[in-house]
Amino acid sequence: MAYTATDFAKDLALYTTGAVIGVSRSKKFAAYAAKKGIRLAGMGATRAALPVARAAAFTPAGRTLTGAAGIVAAYQAGLLDRPIEAIQSDEPFGPFGREIEYQAPFDVPALVKPIKRKVTSKFNKAIKMGMATVKKSTSFGKKGTISNPKKAFAAVTKSASSVKRTGKVAKSGIKRKIGLAIRSILR
Repeated sequence: MAYTATDFAKDLALYTTGAVIGVSRSKKFAAYAAKKGIRLAGMGATRAALPVARAAAFTPAGRTLTGAAGIVAAYQAGLLDRPIEAIQSDEPFGPFGREIEYQAPFDVPALVKPIKRKVTSKFNKAIKMGMATVKKSTSFGKKGTISNPKKAFAAVTKSASSVKRTGKVAKSGIKRKIGLAIRSILR
């Protein structure tokens, strides 16, 4: 799953509240910031340094950097100078190294669409009524139950199809009962 702007905003909020997130999540956080040109300054950058250094230990280029030794090496190499200067300076800065206003990456009302109710077709209404008729009769089991639903459904669909096609109802039996019940719907 791709690391998105929403994930970045969530992780940033976690960092600023003092929460600790995992190594892989920190690595994705730092990589996303670098890719978008966001300069991490202040507490977030120094807090991200440890997990990022640990994550670097698992990459081919950074296998020699591990744990605290990695941070010491990063400090000696001057990689942490900019974040430390930003913390020590009196200039106001935001979580990204510059003051910005947070804007949601999407418009919430545009995402909420009214639920469109499915319209039941006349044929499906007829099938429903036919199955209710079968359930009331004793043809496919005792009243209130259907012993063989497949056969009952086949009989209902055949009679519904026949009534829809010809408009005529069977002369006797359960098919007549079904046909009489659904004839009004399929006209």
